[in-house]
Amino acid sequence: MNTTVLPAPTTAPAPMSVFERYLSLWVLLCIVAGVALGQMLPGLFQAIGRMEVAKVNLPVGLLIWVMIIPMLLKIDFAALSQVRQHWRGIGVTLFVNWAVKPFSMALLGWIFIRHLFAPWLPPDQADSYIAGLILLAAAPCTAMVFVWSRLTGGHPLFTLSQVALNDTIMVFAFAPIVALLLGLSSIIVPWDTLVTSVALYIVIPVVIAQLWRQALMRRGQATFDVALARIGPWSIAALLATLVLLFAFQGKAILEQPLIIAMLAVPILIQVFFNSGLAYWLNRRLGEAHNVACPSALIGASNFFELAVAAAISLFGFESGAALATVVGVLIEVPVMLLVVHVVNRSKGWYEAGLTAQPKT
Repeated sequence: MNTTVLPAPTTAPAPMSVFERYLSLWVLLCIVAGVALGQMLPGLFQAIGRMEVAKVNLPVGLLIWVMIIPMLLKIDFAALSQVRQHWRGIGVTLFVNWAVKPFSMALLGWIFIRHLFAPWLPPDQADSYIAGLILLAAAPCTAMVFVWSRLTGGHPLFTLSQVALNDTIMVFAFAPIVALLLGLSSIIVPWDTLVTSVALYIVIPVVIAQLWRQALMRRGQATFDVALARIGPWSIAALLATLVLLFAFQGKAILEQPLIIAMLAVPILIQVFFNSGLAYWLNRRLGEAHNVACPSALIGASNFFELAVAAAISLFGFESGAALATVVGVLIEVPVMLLVVHVVNRSKGWYEAGLTAQPKT
């Protein structure tokens, strides 16, 4: 049988920045700094927490915009025209992200939070914990998947295509899926707040990024590349500041409830390994090239935690179990995803030895 082999990128991938190379270190420093600052300056962070409009925190919203708009600038939604070329990998991505991931997390939350770990968890927070897990799983990764893909030598055009398609779907599917699963968990969903979060953290940034991209591209590719290089540090700084802020808000809970943190991490870890393994295996069975399977598996394993955290804060508040659950997702995302990157890189020989695709049409 023939296998699907994508053309190699025409240019070599850019070298990793210091931020990408030492990502785990920066995240660890942000965790430590955030927890420490939250304990030393509780009044300041309580005041920041009160800066909200329509249940949406303004500092968090601003940081998220600054963080993701530079990433979204890289997305050319014309790449959706390339979906047919990589339809097997795209199909796996969509199946795992939208038909498996949210529902498997709801199931894992029910198993672990309502049953296995219930004796050690505060009963009044059980619904909130499950809601946070669902919010985390229902938002496929948008920004960081570019980093994970580059670390595995993933095909950049495929990565771009799947992110563009997932963002398009997320605009319409995130709120209904979350509402459905939260409703099944007997949690009242304030639709207006949920839809507002989707608009603020997906629709508006995408529109701003695309208008900005078009304006830059009219001035030439060189102008666009220079602009990306200049605003890249904004995204990095905003990401680090967001992590510090989130861990400052949750520092007390992290210090006082380490067992709860560990218990919430269990279903998240299972979901990461299950979904990445499923996507990786399905791509292999369908005959997609390794440089397609990698980003397909990685986007299914990682989360758009910026949206999940923002939605949890908007729906349930800064100090809620839902916000804590999404922050636990942030806490373990980077080291766990780096482990997944390591696994798919080391298993390339195994992957390519067992491709079983039908001839591509």
